[in-house]
Amino acid sequence: MIALIAVHLAVALLAPLLVGRLGTRAFWALAVPPAVTAVWAAASYPAVASGTIPVEVLPWVPSLHLELAFRMDVLSWIMTLVVSVVGVLVLVYCVGYFDADEPGLGRFAACLLAFAGAMLGLVTSDDVLVLYVFWELTTILSYLLIGHRPESRAGRSAAMEALIVTTFGGLAMLIGLVMLGEQAGTYRLSQILETGSSGPATIAAVMLLLTGAVSKSALVPFQFWLPGAMAAPTPVSAYLHAAAMVKAGVYLVARLAPAYAHLVAWQWVVLGLGGLTMLVGAFAALKQTDIKLLLAYGTVSQLGFLVVLTGGGTQAAALAGLAVLLAHALFKSSLFLVVGAIDHATGTRDLRRLTGLRRRMPVLFVTALVSAGSMAGLPPMLGFVGKEAAYTAFSEGPGNARDLAVLVVLVLGSILTLTYSLRFVRGAFSTKRDVPPLDLHPLPGTVVWVPAVLAAGSLLGGLFSGVLDPTLAAYAETVGTNAVAGGGLHLGLWHGFTLALGLTVLTWAAGFGLDAVLARREVRAPARRTGLGQRAYRAVMRSLDRMSLEVTGAMHRGSLPLSTALILLVYLVLGGGSLWLAGLDWAGVPLVWAESSGQAMTALAIAVAALAAVRSRRRLRAVFLVGITGYGCGLLFLLHGAPDLALTQVLVETLSIIVFVLVLRRLPGRFDDAPAARTRRLRAALGVGVGLVTAALAFIIPTVRTARPASDGMAHAAYDFGYGENIVNVILVDIRAWDTMGELSVVLAAATGIASLVFLHETNVEGARRKLSEILARRALVTVATVGGRWLAEGFTARPERRSVILEVVTRLMFHVIMVWSVYLLLAGHNRPGGGFAAGLVAGLAISLRYLAGGRDELRATIPIMPAVLLGVGLFLSAGNALVSILAGGDALQTWHTYLHIPVVGDLHLVSSLVFDAGVYLVVIGLVVDILQSLGGAIDAQIESTSTREDSESADDDSDLAFAERPSGDRRTSDCIPDAPSEHLPSFSERRLAAARQPRTPDVPEEER
Repeated sequence: MIALIAVHLAVALLAPLLVGRLGTRAFWALAVPPAVTAVWAAASYPAVASGTIPVEVLPWVPSLHLELAFRMDVLSWIMTLVVSVVGVLVLVYCVGYFDADEPGLGRFAACLLAFAGAMLGLVTSDDVLVLYVFWELTTILSYLLIGHRPESRAGRSAAMEALIVTTFGGLAMLIGLVMLGEQAGTYRLSQILETGSSGPATIAAVMLLLTGAVSKSALVPFQFWLPGAMAAPTPVSAYLHAAAMVKAGVYLVARLAPAYAHLVAWQWVVLGLGGLTMLVGAFAALKQTDIKLLLAYGTVSQLGFLVVLTGGGTQAAALAGLAVLLAHALFKSSLFLVVGAIDHATGTRDLRRLTGLRRRMPVLFVTALVSAGSMAGLPPMLGFVGKEAAYTAFSEGPGNARDLAVLVVLVLGSILTLTYSLRFVRGAFSTKRDVPPLDLHPLPGTVVWVPAVLAAGSLLGGLFSGVLDPTLAAYAETVGTNAVAGGGLHLGLWHGFTLALGLTVLTWAAGFGLDAVLARREVRAPARRTGLGQRAYRAVMRSLDRMSLEVTGAMHRGSLPLSTALILLVYLVLGGGSLWLAGLDWAGVPLVWAESSGQAMTALAIAVAALAAVRSRRRLRAVFLVGITGYGCGLLFLLHGAPDLALTQVLVETLSIIVFVLVLRRLPGRFDDAPAARTRRLRAALGVGVGLVTAALAFIIPTVRTARPASDGMAHAAYDFGYGENIVNVILVDIRAWDTMGELSVVLAAATGIASLVFLHETNVEGARRKLSEILARRALVTVATVGGRWLAEGFTARPERRSVILEVVTRLMFHVIMVWSVYLLLAGHNRPGGGFAAGLVAGLAISLRYLAGGRDELRATIPIMPAVLLGVGLFLSAGNALVSILAGGDALQTWHTYLHIPVVGDLHLVSSLVFDAGVYLVVIGLVVDILQSLGGAIDAQIESTSTREDSESADDDSDLAFAERPSGDRRTSDCIPDAPSEHLPSFSERRLAAARQPRTPDVPEEER
């Protein structure tokens, strides 16, 4: 089971490539994973039927008792067959349905196959948390499939509607699953159902689970999202909204029924909402003129029918429910595919315009006739068998008022079902007077015979329903008691002259009669009225939008002090409140102020620097004072015997100062705010409060520990498991490597956010690469022809006022030394202070030094690739290390080591986790380069653009100055040849200062303000 799910997801990743190479023929290859799943499920039938249930368990997160547990009993086996067989046929149907130039077809194919794998995981999961993961995967993939055509407003709206509704139900279901798991002491679904408790907490949890099932299967009041989802392509409607996704809610009800169907609350929800949905959907189907919408509302009605049967709580109802579930998957997916063929051939789905298709499309007509007959409950189709079993389950039961009411609803719903089934066949295939025939486009073979195969399944299922009976009965025997008087219920076409047969004849008579009455009326398009559920949904969404705007307007006004104050205030209230309410014995808390004079002096220096930073009125001074506090923390780490932490702290603080200085170039030298005395007092009070709470937490947390520290045993594990003596680095790349991988993902998100938040413009990757090539070519030319091979050639293209000969010389001397040191830290980090993170910071500082010496062109010449490449390769190396460990026969991220003898250098201890560390190294370098390009090079370009504009304006205003024409690509101010002596010209810095002192005028663009 695990292998099949993995194959689905792996092939889904290759789907865009296959579609790009093979076009629509790629769907033949994509149909292989579900086909293999169907064959495997058929081969597993003997074991499932004999009660030897296949179980697969793979530890996931052992420390949290999470495991990938899968189990295939009779219910899972039936759902696996439905998902895989219908999935194969729908994928084959796509071969002829889509054009080769369909936009986004590769993405569509990947999502459809991934959805099949997610459904397979959902119906076989035996761990409730894994079940929830697959449940939400189907929600996300459904959103992508419904919104396949983003240019369609209806598709986007329907996709968002389905996503929000089903996600809401999924979150409610998650709470219920956790509640049941905590009560049972296990998250194994099979073990939870064996307990079957019925306390108030259990009832609340079950109601939350039913909320998820009701929203997923589009029951009242959530029925409105399913008809809107018909904006999706026909294969999506046939698979997701007929055979798979909407069946997830029915599956959940059927899975929980053996343990919780006896609850009164369960009966009210399942029978009440299911019966109401059956009637509401059927009535709506009778009003539709779009045959696809007719089937959609019919699906809503049938889902209500299925929930009533699978949640009825008796063996007879459960047996009927599984029979109708199989029948519905066959006939409804067939009918949706027929609609797709009609739309493909005629270009319309309006039953008022369709005429004469019975003679012109005989195969589709027979297919639709058989499938619609099964939907209407006509013999000898499987739908008739299931409906007869449903009538029997509620007509020959105990005969209480509840069963009688359910039976009345089922009969009324079945009459309406027969009526709209006749309306579908007559509207789509009959010959209508005064309606001109439509031009037909030829249909590919797969579009015709795939729905015919499904229709044949409905026919054969009815004829051989007795073969299905033992298998379906194996599940039904787990549900409640037998509600049929005189013995058990068996599937078949003939049970004699029974009350169920009489109700069937009544259904036929009323259905055909109602259809005859409606056929005489003029067909009109339904009035576009928004249902109560959709109106409530839109009202809720408008309220949420308004609330978010109000809260955002009140809390986030673009004021950094206000945002920071809100964060600190929440911390103060929650942290301080918890300390206040905990009732701790502060007298027993040991207060150790310092362990040495070095610590005391360092702490005093940090405190003085912090106070001076608060009092500082100049930005640059404040930055360096804050830097002193950071360096002081690094010194404290060193005094405590943590050189790794000290090294990392110092490096991070140094890089932070560089970033601050880069940003400060575009800010005034002084803080421009002058808060009132009251504001200063409030800020001081908040700062003191946060400091006191933080100090109190630091003192109290170590004394109230109840569990064993997570660090226990790590000293031995670092050597035995990670083969390293530096426990800090081994923790990062071996013991807690998954945490580090997650942090790398956060770094990637931060790098992306830096560029997008600082400069909101679309990045032209090809243009950037082309410019990098030009810079490298120009650099090589300058190096050879001008400076005779001297290094840092790009530094000579910088403005004279930005050049520093001392800095250039220092950079030439130190850059390679620093880079070699970074490589040393990377290689030695497993046993000595260092590691990928610290080494990456050192390399980033070396690159920063080269940028400061030569400008942004030198930066691009130093790293002639995009930062995204470094970030992606780094993450790939870290994740790939886990995969290689598995392929080598070990656990994920397992470490191997060896010693390599290098002459002169000596023995080099190499570990496989060095690859992981190298990934961290590249990610950090990529982040630093991205920061330098965004806050360094981009701001440089902005400054130069401003300077060029000021020079141009000065040239227009001052006729005494004559500027020589500048060579292309040269930015040096020495090309300016004035008539007046050069000492009378203002320098670049003086011009910027004069421009900053000038008052703003109303015609200044908003962007420059």
